[in-house]
Order: sequence, then structure tokens, then C-alpha cells
Amino acid sequence: MNADKVHITHSIKIARGQLDSILRMIEEDRYCVDISNQLLATQAFLKRVNQETLRAHIHGCVREGLHTDEPNQKLEEALQLLEKLVT
Repeated sequence: MNADKVHITHSIKIARGQLDSILRMIEEDRYCVDISNQLLATQAFLKRVNQETLRAHIHGCVREGLHTDEPNQKLEEALQLLEKLVT
């Protein structure tokens, strides 16, 4: 997940900056709808980052775990995450 780790880390730093901007908007008593729209955009961005993280997990951890006949905990974890993302 090395290349993915760099990209995901960068994305999280972007989201952190977005949240800092939203905090400033609140402190400046900006219009509530503008704040809400920024929160929605940040939420959508974080959802995409989470999907990328799950994709990296499937491509790395799950794929590696499929090379055995043992029950695959990594696959089960991925499926649980997918269920959470869908709801």
C-alpha cells in the first residue's frame, strides 16, 4: 500500500485543511447553508478516500490472504467495511 499510503495521507491532509476552513467559517459567523455545503463536500471527499483505502486493502491484504485455504479474516473485514460504506 506504499503508493496508496502516500496518496491517502495527502488526501487526509487536504480534508484536515477543509475542516480547518469550516471551523474558521463558523468562527466568522458565516451563513449556515454555506457551512453545511462545505461539510457535505468534505464528507463526500472523505467517503472517496475511505473507498480508496478499502480498495488498497482488497488489492493488498485480501489478495495476499486468498493464497491460503484458511478462513480469511482480511476478506471478512473488507466485507464488513463494504457494508458500512453502502449504508
